[in-house]
Amino acid sequence: MSSVKQSPKPPVIGPPLLAGVAFSLIWLAAGALLLSFMLHFGNMKENELGTYSMLVHAASALAGGFSSGRRSERRGWYNGGLLGGIYGILVIIVSFLASNASISWHSLLMLAAVLLAGAFGGMIGVNLKR
Repeated sequence: MSSVKQSPKPPVIGPPLLAGVAFSLIWLAAGALLLSFMLHFGNMKENELGTYSMLVHAASALAGGFSSGRRSERRGWYNGGLLGGIYGILVIIVSFLASNASISWHSLLMLAAVLLAGAFGGMIGVNLKR
């Protein structure tokens, strides 16, 4: 027998991608709330909202990719990138259904940003030791 005791793994709560999407949607809600407060109470103008919303989407995908990569414990870039793709497609579908917005360069740029941010978050999450 080995003298080194293995620490018990925490229970897995759902698949890593589902947990990552839920985590990224929580970050999206917090970011949207922060942006609305900044728009209402701060000096931010509406024409600056597109840039800040892109940052909120990237941060949400980064956090979701981190969570997904940490839970999967392997292939973090793959799980994070897949999470970013799912997140980006969900945002595009919701924006189409809510405001009849078509796919534009802005939505493709957002999709590329969340793919990269999710993959990077997954790489960070899988490489951090518990």
